Amino acid sequence: MADQKRAVPENVAGNFFVDFTCINCDTCRQLAPETFADAGNNSCVSHQPANSDEERKALRALLSCPTASIGTRRKSKTQEVVADFPLTIEADVFYCGFNSAKSYGANSFFVRHKDGNWLIDSPRFVKSLVEQFKRLGGIKYIFLSHQDDVADAGKYASTFGASRIIHNEDAQAEPDSEIVIKGEKPKQFGDEFRVIPVPGHTRGHMVLLYKDRYLFAGDHVFFDPASKRLTASRRHCWYSWQHQTESMASLIGLSFEWVLPGHGQRVHFDKKEMRKQMKDLVERMRAPSQHWQEE
Repeated sequence: MADQKRAVPENVAGNFFVDFTCINCDTCRQLAPETFADAGNNSCVSHQPANSDEERKALRALLSCPTASIGTRRKSKTQEVVADFPLTIEADVFYCGFNSAKSYGANSFFVRHKDGNWLIDSPRFVKSLVEQFKRLGGIKYIFLSHQDDVADAGKYASTFGASRIIHNEDAQAEPDSEIVIKGEKPKQFGDEFRVIPVPGHTRGHMVLLYKDRYLFAGDHVFFDPASKRLTASRRHCWYSWQHQTESMASLIGLSFEWVLPGHGQRVHFDKKEMRKQMKDLVERMRAPSQHWQEE
């Protein structure tokens, strides 16, 4: 629970506040950019919610904060807002909320599908989300993009009898996974899901392509709202920037309109613009290291 006695000094006066336990994961700024801002080493409340819509977004951020670093000075309607999750992104694709400190606040997603539902990376294991997943038809597969974002996947797998999918090179993070991918060849699941190994951020990183429309990207690629372009993180590349660059290049020929990352902002472009963005990103990644600008 956030402690107003430890609130960061950058907060503006008012009901909502961020305290010193913030790890600056960006979750709150993605969910409620009107209220929260980057203060360097942490997030802060830059503007208090101006209406009921902004307040609801801020409460969603409070619930999703992986370190419980957001609080309110007055009693809030958090119990009412809990029912908002998972949040619909488009059609049967959802953002789970309840980001986990075990994955440094990574986003996770849920896909409702006639042949069985998918959980993409793992949120915190919370009762309200479990009940919502049950109402949506349970979970058949849990796709784990890489070793960093496993969080409570084991608990969800046990609860729903789901099969966890992870790459062999990252399998030490979830050694009991039911489906282990090897090598760099994509693997098809039914007609609409394709698991694609993209080594770079970690040796066993993978992305999931759904309906040739949604790319669940893990920590491979994300959108930077400041520059308004796709980017990747060289600073947080744990295995090989060269491999990540070539893995990125291998995605240019694919068809998709959404990038849904674990860390960083999600984004939608039409297919033509998305391919242009991907080509531009690979060109920047292939430039000499001194020319790379971390975004």
